[in-house]
Amino acid sequence: MAIPKVMGTEIEYGITVKGDPDFDPISSCVLLVNAYREDHAGEILWDYDQENPLADARGFTVEGEKYTPNQQENIARNKTLINGARYYVDHAHPEYSCPEVTNPRDLVIHEKAGERIIEASRREANALLPAGMQMLLYKNNSDRKGNSYGAHENYLMDRRTSFKQVVEHLMPFFATRQIYCGAGKVGSENRSQPCDYQISQRADFFETEVALDTMVKRPIINTRDEPHADREKYRRLHVIVGDANLSEYTIYLRQGVTTLVLSMIEDGAIDRSLSLRDPVRAIKEVSHDPSCRVELAMENGKHWTAVQVQREYLTLAEKYLAGRTSQEWERDIIGKWAAALDALERDPMELATQVDWVMKKALIESFKERKGLDWGAPQVQMLDLQYHDLRQDKGLYFMLERQGRAERIATDEEIIAAITAPPEDTRAFFRGECLRRYGSAVFGVNWDSISFSVDDEPVRRITMAEPLKGSRAHVSELLDRSPTAADLVKNLRA
Repeated sequence: MAIPKVMGTEIEYGITVKGDPDFDPISSCVLLVNAYREDHAGEILWDYDQENPLADARGFTVEGEKYTPNQQENIARNKTLINGARYYVDHAHPEYSCPEVTNPRDLVIHEKAGERIIEASRREANALLPAGMQMLLYKNNSDRKGNSYGAHENYLMDRRTSFKQVVEHLMPFFATRQIYCGAGKVGSENRSQPCDYQISQRADFFETEVALDTMVKRPIINTRDEPHADREKYRRLHVIVGDANLSEYTIYLRQGVTTLVLSMIEDGAIDRSLSLRDPVRAIKEVSHDPSCRVELAMENGKHWTAVQVQREYLTLAEKYLAGRTSQEWERDIIGKWAAALDALERDPMELATQVDWVMKKALIESFKERKGLDWGAPQVQMLDLQYHDLRQDKGLYFMLERQGRAERIATDEEIIAAITAPPEDTRAFFRGECLRRYGSAVFGVNWDSISFSVDDEPVRRITMAEPLKGSRAHVSELLDRSPTAADLVKNLRA
C-alpha cells in the first residue's frame, strides 16, 4: 500500500533592482529576506548539520564539499517562519520553501501564501532603497541571459520502492506532463532550436536523463537522496523538472496528478512500459509544439503525442482508484486531468482560464493582433515577463484573476490565513507553533528537527523523523501544558 504523499515546493524567484547600476543579486536577496518581520523573537539558525545534498539515490555519495555558512551569514540568509515554511537566500535568488502538506489543495494554499510573503517583503525592502530604485520580483524560471532557476517539488516516497522503477515510470511522465503544467515562454534558450512560443520555461535547460546536479547538466530525474525524515523508511523525491506556476488550477493539477502517479508506482499499478526512445529530445519537442500534436518516438517503436502518453497514465490511474477507497481530491484530480487532456486534444486554447502556458499565450496573441507585432518584438518579450510579476497591481496573471479569467482553487481568506498558520496535519504544525510560542528559545531548525537553548543547559535537539507526527492532533495537548520552552523540553523527556 502506497504511503501518504507528504509534499512541498521550493520556489526560486527572479530578482532585479530597477535604477541600480551596481545591482548585486545576493545583497539584494539578503535585504529582501531580512525585510520580512514576524513577531517571534530570536536569531534562529538553519541546521545545516542535518543536511547531506551529496547523497545519491542510486546508492552512493558523490565527492564534493558541503556548504555550511558561518553563524552570522546563516542568520542573515535564513528565516524559518511561524507558518512552518523556510524563506532564505539560495545562491543569487530568494527562495520560499512551503511547509509540508498532505494534499494538492493545501499545497496551492501554502505556495500562494509564499507569493504574498515574498511580495510583502519586497514592499518593505523597497522602503529601504535609495530614491529612484525599485526592487522587482518574478515567479518565473529564466533571466533571458542563459540562466535558469528552479521551481522544485518534493514528495515523500517509500524507500522500499526500487529507484530503478521510479525512473522507468517517471521519465515519460515528466517529459510529457508539461502540456498541462508548463508556464509558457516566448522563444528558446540554451542553444535549443528557435521557436516563437513554447509550453515550458525549463525544458530547454534539461540535458541528461538522471543525475544529481540541479544547476549544470540538469537531469529530468534528480537523484538527491536527502529524505528529511527517517532514512530507513522514506525517500524524498526531489523534482526539478517543473515550471514556476501562477495559476492555482495548474499548481493543483501538477501536484495532484504527480502524487497519483507516484502512488501507482509504489503499488505496482503501472503494468506496461511507456518508455520514450530519447527523453531529453522528447521534453524539448513537446515544449516547442503548443499544438500538442508532435509525435514522440517510443521505445516500443510506436509514435505517440504527449496527450496520448498522458492518457495511458490516466487510464491506469482510473483503474487504480477504482480498486481502492479514494479521497475526494483524488477523484477531483482524475476529472480535471481527463478534462484537460480532452481540451488539449481538441484545441489547447480551451484552457485559457486554467493552464498557465495557454493563459499567457492567449494574452500575448491578443496583444500582438491589436498592435500588429510579431513574436520577436521587444514588447512581446516584456509581456511574457510581466505575466510573472509578483506585484498584484502590475502582474498580468493577477490582472486575469481580478477579471475572473483565472480559475481559482483556493480562497483569498485561506491564503492570507496560511501566511501565519501552519498546516495542522503534518510536523509543520509543531515547528510553526514552537516558533510562535517559544521563538526566543529556539536555537536552530531543520525540516526534521528543532533545537532549543534553555537556560545554561546544552542545546537540546528534538527530532521529527515522521512527517505526519507533530500535527495538531499529536501535539496540541503537549504544547498547551508547556507554557515555556523549558517546560516543553522537560515534558518531552518525561
